[in-house]
Amino acid sequence: MTEHVEVLVVGAGLSGIGAAYRLQTECPGRSYAILEARDASGGTWDLFRYPGVRSDSDMFTLGYPFRPWRQPESIAAGGTILDYLRDTAAEYGIDKQIRYGRRVVGAAWSTPEARWTVRTAGGEEWTCSFLYVCTGYYRYESGHEVDFPGRGGFAGATVHPQHWPGNLDYAGKRVVIIGSGATAVTLVPAMAERAAHVTMLQRSPSYLLALPTGEGAVKRLSPRLVRARNVFLAWALYQASRRWPERVAKALRQGVAKQLPADVPMDPHFVPRYGPWDQRLCIVPDGDLFAAMRSGRASVVTGTIDTFTEDGIRLTGGEHLPADVIVTATGLTMVTFGEIALTVDGREIHSPDLHVYKGMMFDGLPNLAWCVGYTNASWTLRADLTSRYVCRLLNYMARHRIDAATPVLPAAARDTGRPLMDLDSGYVRRAAAILPRQSDRRAWRMRNNYLLDLPRMRLSRIDDGDMRFARTGTGA
Repeated sequence: MTEHVEVLVVGAGLSGIGAAYRLQTECPGRSYAILEARDASGGTWDLFRYPGVRSDSDMFTLGYPFRPWRQPESIAAGGTILDYLRDTAAEYGIDKQIRYGRRVVGAAWSTPEARWTVRTAGGEEWTCSFLYVCTGYYRYESGHEVDFPGRGGFAGATVHPQHWPGNLDYAGKRVVIIGSGATAVTLVPAMAERAAHVTMLQRSPSYLLALPTGEGAVKRLSPRLVRARNVFLAWALYQASRRWPERVAKALRQGVAKQLPADVPMDPHFVPRYGPWDQRLCIVPDGDLFAAMRSGRASVVTGTIDTFTEDGIRLTGGEHLPADVIVTATGLTMVTFGEIALTVDGREIHSPDLHVYKGMMFDGLPNLAWCVGYTNASWTLRADLTSRYVCRLLNYMARHRIDAATPVLPAAARDTGRPLMDLDSGYVRRAAAILPRQSDRRAWRMRNNYLLDLPRMRLSRIDDGDMRFARTGTGA
């Protein structure tokens, strides 16, 4: 039996729960359901279980604007965030609309019927008038793994943070963490509390910024004002990084230098090869990474791996790092549309051939949006703008009895374009060949600028000339 809803949301994580709230409050007459591949809600915050897992954005902007974050911790533990998401879903009855264990594998659009037919891995079929993909942009089943030479000969445990074993005992053991991104920076101080010693092995360093975990201003200001202030501060830092990269880089390095032990040199360990915000900035709450280094329980090594050995890692320079546990914090594997195979009237859709419209829809794809957050600010800022725009679009279609809305990029603006994400991070570079593109035309650019996107997404015309509308007589 095929079940039909007007809006089908894929994914019950941060984006999907937020999307459901907006649908309930801004499109109250439309039926919807959420299909979740896993057996629990929470998305990223249910999947990641590694020691110390926490937000890499402040919670006053990562939290929902309709249910403000009210705890004093600006950088929160993963379990606390998961509770917040599930409490939100329960408070608004969203949890009752989630269908668990339904991994969507295919979606086919029919123009005559003006609807999507969605297939799950279990063989179920759903139909919907509008498909809203809130799956994020990385593969849940597997992170990015590197086939390091000699890996099979290592006698200890090798783990990837995305699939952390619950029974891993690293107390009193020597740990080497391969990586220099947010996950590695989180793992080092957390594991150093129990391990004999933790070494962060990096090929090249990242920019780090130590910030307090607590938010003192929440005692003086409302959570909404703290959120607004943090939005502005994050925007200002990013803009300064793009306009005066050398000055910002110097300030960030000076901040790190003040917290390092005397025997740890800045160069090469904390002098990145790129400009600030060419890759994501790593937050160090309360400077915990540096505190672990000052205590002697953690250290950093910059170099390249020659091979794994039976009892550790040998670098190309000859140095050997002894290890009982090796953590490969080597990043994510990016995917598009949650790896859903899309077709339009029988024609297969190839994501690198697409151009993004208003950061959420795609040329030639009717009645479909993909929720992608900011790379330089909290994910939720763009996610909520996207959900509210989807609701505006749905309401416009209902008022004008429109069945299909399809963005169409003018031929004159069609070129190879720039990648969907303007980041030089490894996970983005690896996915460049599969990501949609952006054009120079105004509505077809990913601005990554909340203060510019806010009026555009909330107030701009729905019928802007780049959206094609159709009435098939089937009803939207």
